[in-house]
Amino acid sequence: MKVIICGAGQVGWQIARHLSGEKNDVTIIDVNADLVRRASDTLDVQGIIGFASYPDVLERAGARDADMIIAATHSDEVNMITCQVAHSIFGTTRKIARLRSQSYLGALYSDLFRRDHLPIDVVISPEREVAEAALQRLAAPATFDTESFMNGRAQLLGIALDEDCPILNTPLRQLNELFTTLRAIVVGVRREERLFAPASSDQLFAGDQVYVFSHFEDVNRTLEIFGKKTKKQERVVIVGGGNVGLAVARALEARTDRIRVKIIERDIAVAERAADMLERTIVLNGDGMDMDLLTEAAIDRADAILAVTDDDKTNLLVAVRAKQAGALMAIALVNDPTLAPLMGPLDIDAYINPRATTVSSILRHIRHGKVRGVYSIGDAEAEMIEAQILSTSPIAGRMVRDIAFPEGVLVGGIMKGDKVVKPTGDLRIDAGDVVAFFAMTSDVPELERLLQVSIDFF
Repeated sequence: MKVIICGAGQVGWQIARHLSGEKNDVTIIDVNADLVRRASDTLDVQGIIGFASYPDVLERAGARDADMIIAATHSDEVNMITCQVAHSIFGTTRKIARLRSQSYLGALYSDLFRRDHLPIDVVISPEREVAEAALQRLAAPATFDTESFMNGRAQLLGIALDEDCPILNTPLRQLNELFTTLRAIVVGVRREERLFAPASSDQLFAGDQVYVFSHFEDVNRTLEIFGKKTKKQERVVIVGGGNVGLAVARALEARTDRIRVKIIERDIAVAERAADMLERTIVLNGDGMDMDLLTEAAIDRADAILAVTDDDKTNLLVAVRAKQAGALMAIALVNDPTLAPLMGPLDIDAYINPRATTVSSILRHIRHGKVRGVYSIGDAEAEMIEAQILSTSPIAGRMVRDIAFPEGVLVGGIMKGDKVVKPTGDLRIDAGDVVAFFAMTSDVPELERLLQVSIDFF
């Protein structure tokens, strides 16, 4: 597949890293020569310096025979024009654009991206993706990472194992014998900074970070088995009243269980806008680092604090201060992935990486086959892939135990019709089933081969 990626920032670089590692023909465009040089020096990609929306630049990048163009520059307008030029001049069949401004995304203007207007096939909104990720973190407070699959019927849970975890030193195969009705599978383990897909003989140790794929009805039971307590969120403080904080507050207001939400926003204009758009949420104008203001927001009684300003260091410091003041849970928005190792020492319960959520959204629309969902895990180390099995796939009609999956691939769950079932060796995967796979990044190409679908299914 030939792909042109416009924008060599973190999102563009990560997408290029995924696709070039899978032997696709990738060209990356950016006006910043240093970013283009970094991509072409570290990845197997061609680099073009120039404005992505210029027809001659797209021509040099090979737009005439490109299968897909991904516009992920820092400018919404450049991304939209790039897709328009790719469509009108080069006839590019698949166009994905990242758009930040919510003004373009309102329901009233949903016709904007029709083929005869602005021909964009897929619009990715980082703010919406991040807000959804924040809501999922709030819904599973005992986890450091979580993502929903199979129309909300299954959940990927990232769980840090403590010394008091009751199932330490237990081979994974014994978990199935001890909890025969539990619909949950350990699909990934991070130990001493290395992520791997565990074998049935592997044991779990204190300090491990495990990824568990669970039926949504068994999430609470799964957390309890892994030594985590579940508590309903009733009081939430959000620091940052921009698009992300506003979207989270509106979603919490719409829930039937009345959650008390307070927003702290430094910019008076942004605070007034949030206050106008929200009904029950209390909006406080001031610095989220101000202890007096945090006290006014009753941070000592908060079930969770969500720090989502546009500054990583502010989010980290606010989260630390809030936990010290008595908040039960702290979630920080962190753009810089190199800061992730600080979360544990700083006692921050979970973090959200906007770039990772955007990369996951884009990958969902790139993967071969009838891929319905992709979630990028860690620093692009692995993926959770939800795909519908087609009759052309070599795994259709075969028992799970008879399929030669790569070492780094595990089946997390299978949905037959609208029922999610736990995968066992004697369960047959049929055409039409939806299967959730955990796959180390290096094994994704082989998994795609097993799904075996041509470009026609894009």
